[in-house]
Amino acid sequence: MNLSSGFQLRKMPLRHGSGAMPAIGFGTLIPDAATTLSATRDALETGFRHFDCAERYRNEREVGEALHAGLAANGIARESIFVTTKLWNSNHRPERVGLAFDASLERLRLDYLDLYLMHTPFAFKPGEDQDPRDAAGNVIYDDGVTLLDTWQAMEALVDAGRCRAIGLSDIGLEELRPLCEAARIKPASVQVESHPYLPETELLEFCNEQGIVFLAFAPLGHGIRPGPLEDPVVLQVASSTGKTPAQVLLAWAVQRGTAVLTTAKTAARAKENFDVSPLPQHAFDAIDRIETRQRYNEVVKTGTPGFIPRRT
Repeated sequence: MNLSSGFQLRKMPLRHGSGAMPAIGFGTLIPDAATTLSATRDALETGFRHFDCAERYRNEREVGEALHAGLAANGIARESIFVTTKLWNSNHRPERVGLAFDASLERLRLDYLDLYLMHTPFAFKPGEDQDPRDAAGNVIYDDGVTLLDTWQAMEALVDAGRCRAIGLSDIGLEELRPLCEAARIKPASVQVESHPYLPETELLEFCNEQGIVFLAFAPLGHGIRPGPLEDPVVLQVASSTGKTPAQVLLAWAVQRGTAVLTTAKTAARAKENFDVSPLPQHAFDAIDRIETRQRYNEVVKTGTPGFIPRRT
């Protein structure tokens, strides 16, 4: 496996867009505003140059503030960082896509995005309520818009020059394949849950064939214990390489050709998660052979956003 010496700074060119995505990204799903500010600042100072945001996280303003201040304080050019945010389900109607995009840009204090993702392939009732529900507590879906309708509105953002690439999140191969066939601008990236317990091999192979960057979230299995962080194979590799289990899992993800997102709420954890290096081939292969299978986020099946705990 041919790996460059700059493993931490590896970039993945966007075939269906412009620019290149740093393989190791910082996820900003952090509930607390003050922690979002400090964690984003610490990640930037540690060396992270890829920041993944979302309208749904309700903290784009804090991320934008931290990035704006951090770039100025450290003399980092805007072009040196890669920023993604996501269109939420209640904004899938074509007439709402551009408005949602502009609102995210304003909150992030940016004049363009490197990547704009459809957060999930599910359309909710349009409006300001991110979580519309009926009297029985069921999510209210929007049957008046198709995945392609929303995608074509996102293509228009690329045409306008304020978004360099577009993609999807939380989507399965059955929904992705027909969209790729119909799209004028192909997805530049697909973001899904992936780790040794959920390698998503078939989806990864499809993305490789189509020139789509596969971006893994929850690479540590959402930190669930027991989970990938406590898997005996991962622990053995960590012991033999002098790395932490988290570093091993992140290295495995990058080494198999995917980009990866990790969220660290402290400076120490940010440094740990950024300090990754290639695994010996035998160690990489051992992780590949793990047979446990577990998905931790069922959004791809249900349309219900959020973390789904392991059933015991």
